[in-house]
Amino acid sequence: MTLKDQRWQDNGPERLYVITAGRSRPEAEAEVDLVTLIVASAAPGPGMPPEHAAILRMCEAPLSVAEISAHLGLPMSVVTVLLADLLASDSVEARAPVQAARLPDLELLEAVMHGLQKL
Repeated sequence: MTLKDQRWQDNGPERLYVITAGRSRPEAEAEVDLVTLIVASAAPGPGMPPEHAAILRMCEAPLSVAEISAHLGLPMSVVTVLLADLLASDSVEARAPVQAARLPDLELLEAVMHGLQKL
């Protein structure tokens, strides 16, 4: 195996260049970060690039961009470009991550506790 073949198989720069069609940034501003949840809204179509199809298959249930990057073994920058393509074609939806539940106000909890103690 030559060095060129090795780089192609190991996500070398040539392969990443081909996957993104030479783009280093999304053409349209994609509002995604590591924790943005992505969910597929379409099925993979015939003739679709394999990376796009893989994202659609794995995102039947919401996955974060970081998880997609890890599953595909591709850098975040490449995944962002691919997701921008899928967002532009309405094949996926981007959702804000689920917010952690806020704890109730401490004063309210103390008032409830004192009220229960008086019963």
